[in-house]
Amino acid sequence: MAGGSLYRGDDDDAGITDINITPFVDVVLVLMVIFIVTAKLIVSRGVEIDKPVEPSGGTVQTALKVTIDKAGTIYVNGEPFHDDAAAVARIKLAGSKMAKPKAIIAGDRAAAYGGVMHAIQLVHDAEITAIALENERPK
Repeated sequence: MAGGSLYRGDDDDAGITDINITPFVDVVLVLMVIFIVTAKLIVSRGVEIDKPVEPSGGTVQTALKVTIDKAGTIYVNGEPFHDDAAAVARIKLAGSKMAKPKAIIAGDRAAAYGGVMHAIQLVHDAEITAIALENERPK
């Protein structure tokens, strides 16, 4: 049959049975790129502080970050807390969403040592034992 088509016309009993997956793959790839870009923003949210610069230490990724600014205010994932009980409850809630909960504690360079120790105690009160202290590496 000259000029025939791979697909049958509307008058035949069988409809088009082939599925074109190219648009589906395009949409999945776009969603994957969006997820990769936004995942870094979600994990690295926090409070701007002047972290200590030391050559030791490495990068640790977690969804639980406790920050102490130079005034001594404690932030849990960027949210300020002035009440210790509320901060512990928020740390417990964030830790319950992780299989192996771990916390990163970041203190401002001008923060008092007691403030950092208080943040460590709050994380410990929330029954999270894996703790890392955050710093910046020298450039």
